[in-house]
Amino acid sequence: MINTHRRLSAMSHTVPPVVSVVPSRALVDETFKVAVQNLPPGSPVTLHSLHLSEDKDFWEAFGHYISDHRGTVSLAADFSFGGTYTGKEAMGLLWSMRPVPGSREGLRLRKMNVCSPLLVNISVYSGHVEEGFREQAPLASALTERWYMGPGVRRMEVREKGVRGTLFLPPGPGPFPGLLDMWGGGGGLLEYRSALLASHGYVSLALEYFSANDLKSAEIDFNYFETAFNIVSDHPQVIPDRVGIFGLSLGSVVTNYLAAESSVIKPRCCVCISGIHIYPRGATLEGFSRLLFSNTHKVRVDENNHEIWRDRYLPIPDDLSQKVDVGKINCPMLLVNGRDDQSLPTVECAEDMAKMMRAAGKEHLLTRIEYLDAGHLIEPPYSPHFRATKFIKDDTKEKVILLWGGQTKPHSDAQEDSWNKILAFLQQHLYSSQTLKAKM
Repeated sequence: MINTHRRLSAMSHTVPPVVSVVPSRALVDETFKVAVQNLPPGSPVTLHSLHLSEDKDFWEAFGHYISDHRGTVSLAADFSFGGTYTGKEAMGLLWSMRPVPGSREGLRLRKMNVCSPLLVNISVYSGHVEEGFREQAPLASALTERWYMGPGVRRMEVREKGVRGTLFLPPGPGPFPGLLDMWGGGGGLLEYRSALLASHGYVSLALEYFSANDLKSAEIDFNYFETAFNIVSDHPQVIPDRVGIFGLSLGSVVTNYLAAESSVIKPRCCVCISGIHIYPRGATLEGFSRLLFSNTHKVRVDENNHEIWRDRYLPIPDDLSQKVDVGKINCPMLLVNGRDDQSLPTVECAEDMAKMMRAAGKEHLLTRIEYLDAGHLIEPPYSPHFRATKFIKDDTKEKVILLWGGQTKPHSDAQEDSWNKILAFLQQHLYSSQTLKAKM
């Protein structure tokens, strides 16, 4: 019996380690379970993730672990003692990703082709490794697919009535609630959030409203946004009175303006991430561009020479002609802000918006969520944190590094928590019992 036991023990140590990722294919906002088996008990190992972006830049994250008495490591159950994250963090290999050493400065990871997955290779290395992962052979690896566009979601380009964008339709016949989805001052057409929203049951139009890094190309008035909203609400698979607006940064400014000032559309609810309500009454976006770049003397830089823009908009004007009259808003509003936002004074503006809505008897429509150490770029869950990234100034075309703010762990927690609260808010106001009746 003793000899047999020794032979079995020796054989167990010859079995190669195995990395498992369950599920190996999932939406980007779904959790996964990463585990390693067949390691020697009590051995130090490093779990490492690697992604090659569409811009051909490598991103990585890693954690240091010690295998248990069974020779296993589980990210959900075990502590990382070092690396790009520490502690018990099941999703740390995603949210703590950063460009590999030697990469270009100011990178930002964004998925442009939502019809393909974000591929992440997860490997285990012997010992507690800090660098040079691609020059070493891993003990084992597994590939995982992270999707913004779920099974059955349909993608349709929109070039209608002068509107440019992409419409995403959930699987099934519908009808569904709808969303007009707008990004911020970087411009261009970004589809990944709309694809994810459609994966959760919303017809979502990702709207392009000016060319990338060129607000001066936005010589459009607010009829453009009203037309885009109506394209969503008039779609045969959309419940017409169940359409909301979702904006981030400049997209939130537009959202506030439409909810308060439009006599043509009536959004059912609005979600505003990292937005403000400072906007000269009656201005086009090109006019707003002049406001954006008018107070250059208020721009500060941090110790890394990263530009801080938030003071450009302070103090908040008392003159109502320089602000959206949010007291006119008649639909539920959800404001999501980070208290370490270094791009816009979002928390101060949220306070002023609450004051204005309170004076108009509308404060009951306003829900505010704030996160202590989160920055400006609050993305879907498990996206890497971007504290500072490259930005092209609209007025001079100069490339600078903008400080967005936030600390990696609390910012990542904010992204996960806010996304769950956003989905709950949309469910409450767009997916009601009336919605369910309409689908029957």
